[in-house]
Amino acid sequence: MRKNMGDFTAAVITVSDKAYAGIRKDEGGPALISYLESKGLKVVYSEVVPDEAELIQKSIIEASRKGADLILTTGGTGFSVRDITPEATLSLIERQVPGITEYIRMKSAENNPYAVLSRAVCGIFERSIVLNLPGKPKGAVESLALVLDPLLHGIEILKGEVTEHA
Repeated sequence: MRKNMGDFTAAVITVSDKAYAGIRKDEGGPALISYLESKGLKVVYSEVVPDEAELIQKSIIEASRKGADLILTTGGTGFSVRDITPEATLSLIERQVPGITEYIRMKSAENNPYAVLSRAVCGIFERSIVLNLPGKPKGAVESLALVLDPLLHGIEILKGEVTEHA
C-alpha cells in the first residue's frame, strides 16, 4: 500500500549557466518545486548550479545527504556543448533506470517530435533516484507528471518498504 505522499522527499537542482550567473531567472526549478509540493512531497533541497560536472555531482551528493528520495535535475540534457547533466549523472549513479527516460521521450514525442533529442538519464544513487528533466518549466513538469507514480513505487522498493511490484 502506497505511503502518504508527504512521506516522500525530493530535491530540485537547476543546471543553467545563465540562471547561476543571474542573467536569466530560474523558472524550471520553482515550477518543479510547486508541482512536487502540490502532490504532497516535501522538498528538502534545491540549488542552481552552472553546467559544470563537478558542481552538478556535488549538488546531487548534497541532495542525497539531505535525505532526498527523489533528486530531479532540470536543464543541461540537450546537444549544446555545455549540456553535460547526463554525463555528470552517469558518473555518480550505481544503476540506471532507463525505462523512465525512455517512457518520457516516447510519450513526449507524441506532441513534440524533438523530445527524442533529450539525452536525459535516470538511475539510483545511494538511496535516491536521480532523474534528469528538460530545462523548460512546462517540459520538466509534464515529464515528471508522466512518471511520478512509478518513481515513488521505485523509491518504496529501493528502501525495502515494498517487495513486490504493483
